[in-house]
Amino acid sequence: MILNSILDSDLYKFSMQNAVLELFPDAQVEYKFKNRGNQRFNEIFLDSLKENIQQMSLLKLRDDEYRWLKENCPYLKRWYLEYLKNYVYDPNQVKISLDDKNDLALSINGPWHETILYEVPLMAIISELYFIHCEPDWGIQNQKSWMDAKFNRLYQNACIWADFGTRRRRSYHVQDILVKNMSQNQNKQNLISKRIGFVGTSNVHLSMKYGVKPIGTCAHEWTQGMQILNSLNHCNYYAMENWIKVFSKVEIGTVLTDTIGVDAFLRDFNRKMSMLYPSVRHDSGCPFVFTDKIIKHYKKMKIDPKEKTIIFSDGLNVDKTIEINNYCKDRIKCSFGIGTFFTNSFENSPALNMVIKLWSVNNQFVIKISDVEGKENGHPKMIEIMKWIIKNQI
Repeated sequence: MILNSILDSDLYKFSMQNAVLELFPDAQVEYKFKNRGNQRFNEIFLDSLKENIQQMSLLKLRDDEYRWLKENCPYLKRWYLEYLKNYVYDPNQVKISLDDKNDLALSINGPWHETILYEVPLMAIISELYFIHCEPDWGIQNQKSWMDAKFNRLYQNACIWADFGTRRRRSYHVQDILVKNMSQNQNKQNLISKRIGFVGTSNVHLSMKYGVKPIGTCAHEWTQGMQILNSLNHCNYYAMENWIKVFSKVEIGTVLTDTIGVDAFLRDFNRKMSMLYPSVRHDSGCPFVFTDKIIKHYKKMKIDPKEKTIIFSDGLNVDKTIEINNYCKDRIKCSFGIGTFFTNSFENSPALNMVIKLWSVNNQFVIKISDVEGKENGHPKMIEIMKWIIKNQI
């Protein structure tokens, strides 16, 4: 069994589950897996994946985990924690097979407030099983020393970063080593400074295990959901407004900018939203162009950019992180969510390039466009409609 805790997932899945349950308890959805890479799977992998999905139904929120969430994530509603305490994965909601090219076909169907928890742990399971059954010739030798080297370079260049590596990790063991090692290094460096360095992890289980901050707000699917539950037009605005209804003080207030492109987002990021949300997250497109656009926008809103933060999370490595950090210096605060480069960076053995994205809500298609050609996700006709809306938006 790959998973040993229901909290072995990213924080934003739980915060979004809270929000969905509160505002849209009747919404029905479908998620679909997409393999963006060239790796292929086999029958042994498929059998093992089916077994692990069945075993997910054995996971339950433990009493100590309940108490920890109550103390460390006070923005999660008390009634929601009671819901989570009684939550059980339903494996019947997941359909999987291999196609004639040995690519994985996977879909998840059911109530949004139930199925929302599947994405992150399923991707982690898929990745780990792939490197057990399909590409086993890799080793973890010197992993700790590589992590130390990455930590030291980032720390020496005054970067602030978190681990965002759950979804595409090589294995649980690799991510466990990473968070343990970086938290230990941070404790040593805290004698010098507490304002830079490793600040936490998106993985709630490892946050609890190693006493580091759980980090995350919401993902693209929240804005995608608003395309149907509110309106295709100005879906970013409805995503932000609905989030405030649930988390009134914006305790977890990082807003994602690229679900249908940053330019469309900025048209909805009015002064009220710009004032309320303390940070924005960059997840596609040129980070330097994005930085300039965000700074220009805050100035237009009569807001000092130095009071706000950009969280960068798109395909980061050490060199790219340092370069972006230097570009933002004395202009706007920044921090970094580093994923695959931390938890699945092995020489001559690339990580799986995969996603599980929301496909439909209440039997109506949703889409993600982002700020990079080729990263579009959704039904082609709906993508065409959304591009027309964006172009003609008022």
